Amino acid sequence: MKKILVLCTGNSCRSQMAEGFLKSFGAGLDVCSAGTNPANKVSSHAVKVMAEAGVDISKAEPKNVDLYTGDSFDYVITVCDNAKETCPLFTGKVKNRMHIGFEDPADATGTEEEILGTYRRIRDEIKVKFAEFYLNNIK
Repeated sequence: MKKILVLCTGNSCRSQMAEGFLKSFGAGLDVCSAGTNPANKVSSHAVKVMAEAGVDISKAEPKNVDLYTGDSFDYVITVCDNAKETCPLFTGKVKNRMHIGFEDPADATGTEEEILGTYRRIRDEIKVKFAEFYLNNIK
């Protein structure tokens, strides 16, 4: 079983979406996500657009990366530039470090529909990039 940690700053949008998609791709993966500075809750917009894609992240909660720094992982994947720059030192073994960056949908402005449009676009980018990662590295 491959163990994967998806890392972001707030662990409220991008990393939660990536975790949700990875878990939906199939069995054989132990996936978790965390943040370097976790938010209080997962973005309601992220929950909504993931539900539209058939992935339920409504029970997810942001977690601090400190919970995982002693663990071993096959992959630690950062999804935002800030997390890439501030990624902590893992005392456990990390076989592969990767960066698959995405724009932060939490920065979206405009009407509710425009904001959801940004979340949907980034959700779709995450799905494509993590499907490629899965097919090239896991399957």
